[in-house]
Amino acid sequence: MSAYIWGYPLVRMERVARDYTTVPSPKPDTSYRAPLNQIGWATSLATPDAHDMPTSNNDTFYMSAVVKLDEPYILTVPDTNDRYYVVNVFDMYQELEHYIGRRTTGTQAGRYAIVPPGWKGELPAGVKRLDVSTDKIWLWGRLRIAQGEAVEPVLALQKQFELVPLSAFGKSGAAIKSAAPLKPLPSVQGDEFGFFTELGAAVQDNPIRETDKALFGQFARIGLTEKGFDPSKLNPQVRAGMARGLADAPAVAVASLASTASKRNGWDWVTGLDSFGYNYSLRAVVAGPYLGGNGEHEAMYPIRYTDAKGEVLNGKHRYSIHFDSAPPVGAFWSVTMYNAGDKMLVANEINRYKVGTDTQGLYKAADGSFTIPIQHQKPSGADAANWLPAPEGDFYVILRMYQPSDAVLSDQWKLPQLNRVD
Repeated sequence: MSAYIWGYPLVRMERVARDYTTVPSPKPDTSYRAPLNQIGWATSLATPDAHDMPTSNNDTFYMSAVVKLDEPYILTVPDTNDRYYVVNVFDMYQELEHYIGRRTTGTQAGRYAIVPPGWKGELPAGVKRLDVSTDKIWLWGRLRIAQGEAVEPVLALQKQFELVPLSAFGKSGAAIKSAAPLKPLPSVQGDEFGFFTELGAAVQDNPIRETDKALFGQFARIGLTEKGFDPSKLNPQVRAGMARGLADAPAVAVASLASTASKRNGWDWVTGLDSFGYNYSLRAVVAGPYLGGNGEHEAMYPIRYTDAKGEVLNGKHRYSIHFDSAPPVGAFWSVTMYNAGDKMLVANEINRYKVGTDTQGLYKAADGSFTIPIQHQKPSGADAANWLPAPEGDFYVILRMYQPSDAVLSDQWKLPQLNRVD
């Protein structure tokens, strides 16, 4: 079980590296997939039909690039004129190693070299060096697009983000070879220990982090070493225990979220997404349905599964959230609705998947307060302006706060309660 929780993010990232570099044809507007070593952009906001990533936001265009670092790669970013964007640099353990974007590097044009382990050489002048700890990395980006905003200028801005190998940088007209696809992960059809077979392949391609070597050394008892996974010498008792561990480990990891998260007025409040340390359970949970989440200074994602009385949210009831004031953020905020079953956005008659900074016609009182009705059926009267449509069954909501202020992080600004009103 310990090996599963430790290794799940690595296996998940290796799977994602292959999934996100397999480009469908035709490519949906909401897809950010691209061939290896190339940038892919979504050109429309996520919808209920966009199944690539659970819990997608409805605030930004997503960007993805899986990069195999045979040499440094240089990312050129344009001047976004204060438009919010962030590009996260993840290693293959789903550790967030660097931020590029509005909060950390500003929104002026810039160049950043993603440098693989052990590389020695000179970089061009004006290029900032970003060292990473694995030979493959995932660039995961977000670019703000407001509801009702003209999309063409934003699409033009996307095209100014460029990614090239150092060997081609600054060489006008240089031909950049298309990278060969990543080799497939081993086939695990009919393999009762398929996860460990994949993990064994992954550790051969990714160095064990220094801080993890003592823990990883214990996994030799189950046949997992830096040379791969070999179950041939395991006795029946160990094999049976491993099978039980594999069956239980996902639930154990999810259950650990309760001990990792704090509660703020009924909301699950989780920090540390860019500094997991030894919290392997949190890293495993985030690598699943919350893959690519930002650290708390970039964005906060309080999640709400229950009402003020602790009962699971369900579309057969009506709810509301009252804000005394809008969340104090440096960028923008939103409350987004998700189906509990598949963690996807909820289809509805007005095609509204969130309420937030850019909700057109959002009604606020003279003192700046406002209420968001949450229910399946469209409310009547003034409540319709702020309505967040819910599904018929169980659901949850996420309050996203991009560049949250110190007041948010310190709990000086209080999260609003979610009340059942019927």
